[in-house]
Amino acid sequence: METSLLNLPDEEYLLSGNRTCAGCGLGVALRYISKALEGQAILVVPASCLTVLGGMYPVSSVRMPWLNVAFPSTAASASGVAAGLKALGKTGLTVVAFAGDGGTLDIGIQGLSGAAERNADILYICYDNEAYMNTGTQRSSATPIRVKTATTPILGKQQHSKDMVRIMEAHGIPYIATASPSYPADLFDKVRKARDISGTRYIHITTPCPPGWVFPTTDTIKVGRLAVETGAVVLYEIENGVFRLTSKSRTIAKRNKRAPIETYFAAQKRFGKPDPEHLAEFQQWVDTRWEQFMARAAESEQ
Repeated sequence: METSLLNLPDEEYLLSGNRTCAGCGLGVALRYISKALEGQAILVVPASCLTVLGGMYPVSSVRMPWLNVAFPSTAASASGVAAGLKALGKTGLTVVAFAGDGGTLDIGIQGLSGAAERNADILYICYDNEAYMNTGTQRSSATPIRVKTATTPILGKQQHSKDMVRIMEAHGIPYIATASPSYPADLFDKVRKARDISGTRYIHITTPCPPGWVFPTTDTIKVGRLAVETGAVVLYEIENGVFRLTSKSRTIAKRNKRAPIETYFAAQKRFGKPDPEHLAEFQQWVDTRWEQFMARAAESEQ
């Protein structure tokens, strides 16, 4: 049975008054992640917006044990924590490596690949706000094509974003999923499922960022929904090699109707003023990926 917003746990593990920006998509995501984990987790966190959210020692806005580590070492450090718990015979705690797109797709990819190859018993969560937001909006390999950042200020980024989920799938790990804070019940269910699986699990969450994506702080959920409704973000999970569309993406597939990419672009200013060529280019990229997902979904249902 899928969770609904009406039956989510009441207990809160993320305290108010933390240091996130107004409208932070990461803050929304962490709230539901912590509910799914029921506070029974150890978080391993590198330099990131999440470090800012957590606060400065000895205070914290998160009611779970928290380990700050060096930028490239998130997965390696989490692997060590998991090994230590096993050696001590301690059970019931989920070791969560929690990093941004820069700390995952770029700086931390070596350690993550190594942990996945060993099938270390960790849940790795990448919150993807599609740039290095904590240090001033520099491009990462998750930044979409043509987006203007502090390091791509004129023409915008010239490459499409790296498909980290497919890279993780190539490691043969038992569970992989995508998620969005705009669909909290889907996010909750995926974290809860991943919690109860052994080995390396990977969840990639697209977290809209008001200052970095340049939209009003009241529009975070709206922008996240538009990402899914247009197919720019697709919600799915891969469990033991079996692919399944979930939540809104599953509904869109059944109706065979996606919103045009212009609606997503119009809700934010980081793309600048896209010309018809840019829109067509991005729409083609989205359409190609969507067709690939449809083919995989059809194959899994046979």
